[in-house]
Amino acid sequence: MATFEEVRNVPNHPEVYLIDVRNADEVAKTGSIPASINIPLPDLEDALKMSEKNFQHRYKRDKPSKDSVIIFTCMSGKRAQKSTDLARSYGFKRAKTYHGSWSEWSKKQGL
Repeated sequence: MATFEEVRNVPNHPEVYLIDVRNADEVAKTGSIPASINIPLPDLEDALKMSEKNFQHRYKRDKPSKDSVIIFTCMSGKRAQKSTDLARSYGFKRAKTYHGSWSEWSKKQGL
């Protein structure tokens, strides 16, 4: 499980991936956590199977390797947990969930 402090420090660790699995309209309404990539949950499986070139083109970031730390976030943690389980099923062993997700982030940031 990822903590608020770990997520807050992601911009200082470009090797860590922070993936927000909320729908684009949710992110547009509320905002996003700095350094996060928005890959809605319905698109996640395809993104994880995508070639490195296609991932880079679509998300403007190198595709995470199977050894990369990937932290999933959503609104309250439920979709993030589903995303972590999905990523692990594809061999991303260091995938984890930020259970507080946007709800905790926005509260602690005073948003």
